Amino acid sequence: MPSRRRTLLKVIILGDSGYVNKKFSNQYKATIGADFLTKEMQFEDRLFTLQIWDTAGQERFQSLGVAFYRGADCCVLVHDVNVMKSFDNLNNWREEFLIQASPSDPENFPFVVIGNKIDVWMVEIVEWLVSEKKARAWCASKGNIPYFETSAKEGVNVEEAFQCIAKNALKSGEEEEM
Repeated sequence: MPSRRRTLLKVIILGDSGYVNKKFSNQYKATIGADFLTKEMQFEDRLFTLQIWDTAGQERFQSLGVAFYRGADCCVLVHDVNVMKSFDNLNNWREEFLIQASPSDPENFPFVVIGNKIDVWMVEIVEWLVSEKKARAWCASKGNIPYFETSAKEGVNVEEAFQCIAKNALKSGEEEEM
């Protein structure tokens, strides 16, 4: 018989462009100037509620700092596969998160990297400005961070990415039972 325990996981999404949209949840709430959504998930006979906090790439929310990042179970770093600057800024977003969130074990804190907007070139199948090889090499250099190429607009690879996000958030050991 499946467990009916529900686990609450806080996920912070950072990057130069927003990733979350209403496709992931009908429970959209605009709070503190950032998108705050929830996503219900089930796997391994467990129920999860992901609290998804997305700054939509607006640097003014970096000043929210400790209050915004506190209690995060996973941090998702998003870049646009067609904009090299958004990829180049991933390190800044990662470092800012580690400074503000001050996780107890920064070397092992769960991150996931998403290269978004593959739909822009999907019809022509051309090489992205930020190649998958380059992105995977960066992820490997940061402790083998999982990497996904997605289209939030078309829903490509989004569920797979969120499954990984939930699993990695569980590794942080900051579970809060609802």
